[in-house]
Parts: sequence; C-alpha cells; structure tokens
Amino acid sequence: MTRGTALITGASSGIGAVYAEKLAGRGFDLVIVARDFDRLSAISKRVSRDYGVAVTPLPADLSNSTDLKKVLAKLGDDMTLRLLVNCAGMGPNGTVLASDVEGLSEMVHLNVDVLHALTVTAAKVFASRGEGAIINIASVVALMPERFNPTYVASKAFVLALTEALEVELKPKGVRIQAVLPGFTRTEIFDRAGIDIKMIPQEMMMDASEMVDAALAGFDLGEIVTIPSLADLSLWQNFSQARGELAPHLSLKHAAGRYAIGAN
Repeated sequence: MTRGTALITGASSGIGAVYAEKLAGRGFDLVIVARDFDRLSAISKRVSRDYGVAVTPLPADLSNSTDLKKVLAKLGDDMTLRLLVNCAGMGPNGTVLASDVEGLSEMVHLNVDVLHALTVTAAKVFASRGEGAIINIASVVALMPERFNPTYVASKAFVLALTEALEVELKPKGVRIQAVLPGFTRTEIFDRAGIDIKMIPQEMMMDASEMVDAALAGFDLGEIVTIPSLADLSLWQNFSQARGELAPHLSLKHAAGRYAIGAN
C-alpha cells in the first residue's frame, strides 16, 4: 500500500531528486518530471528498487508549451495523485544589468508562469477531490530583495505570495500548500550558473538532503512557510505580525498627512 502518488518537477537532480528519494521513503509512488530522460530513467529504476514504490519518468521541458500541457494533463487525469512538488526552476547568471532580457524572461517564464500553471491546476484538481497537497520551492531571497539578482528575487517572491494567498482558498477544501524558502543549498545550480561554490561561506551552505528533511518536517508540523535554517521561529512570527498590523493602513480614503495633499 502506498500513500498515493507525488508528482515532482525538476526531479533529475538537486532538490527535486532528493524529494523523490524522501517521498519514496515515506511510501509515495512517484511521477518524476525533467528534461533529461536518461537521468530520469536511472533515478526511476534506483528509487523503485530501493524503496519498492512505482516510479514513472515523465520527460518534459516545462518551458515548452506542448510539454507543459502534457504534465498539466497528468495532474488532471491521474486519480492517484495526492501531492505536487514544484522544484523546477532557473537561477540567474549574474546581475540584471549584465544579463540579456531574453534570458531573464526565460527565467521568469519557468519560475513564475510554469509554476503558476502547475500550482493552480493541482489546486483545482485537489480541491475538487477534497484532499491533496502542494509544495512550492521558493527562496529566502524573497524576504531580502536587495541581496540578489532582482529578476530572480521577484520570481521567488511571487512563489511565496502565491502560496500564502492560495492557502486561504485551499484550507476550507481540505488541501494543504507549503512554500519552502531554502538559503544556499548544495546542488548543481551553481555549476549551471557558473558560480564557484567555494566562494560561498560554508557555514551558509546546507546539504540538499538536510534541507529537504527540514522542509518535510515543517510540512508535518502544518507550516505554510518553512525556512529550513531559521532556528528562532519568533523572528518569522514577528515579521508576520508586523505585516498584519500594517494591513489596516494600506488602503484608506485619504492620503497620509505627511504628503500634505490638499493642504493650504
């Protein structure tokens, strides 16, 4: 007996591949999605052998509309699906000013448009069934936009905002959603971006296996937002409280007095 099927994007390497291992260990059958069929096939065979679950490789380039439709159809048609894990994404190759617009647009398309389509489709399907869960991989840079590539930061801020807002609609339907905000995580993304991982202080770099273990522990605790390295939970709680206190002042009939609008 399994716990149903989890569909994982970006599953041929890095965080996605670790999620495949961890969820198989929890008894989930898997549908794993990535562009590299050979790597997907190898992971499928190994995970199926090691954990005794069914693993289906679904090769797809999510930036391609035809391939994306294939994955969206799988979300709608597979009645065994209980969990979507959105790990597919792109990192920056430098600063915005040093990047070409086309490359930045490709990153936005994958990190925002594709994730949005997958998340909303899964949300509708799971809500109609009254069960299911969605895990979206964001990033801690969503909370400190001045520290990193602006386009990448904005794409991850979208993931966080989408998750928090959608949770309000999904909770009454019996569907869980979680945003995971990793910091620096030891994966292949640094090689792809041409970044020397040795230049990053090692005390800031978490192994992907530990990161995913913490993220799943946060999911088990019912967290909507999980920051794996955050030891003092009150910091996040205070941040959320401050945002809540700000809310009543954000939309009012008149402008704030300091702008002297209409003053003589």
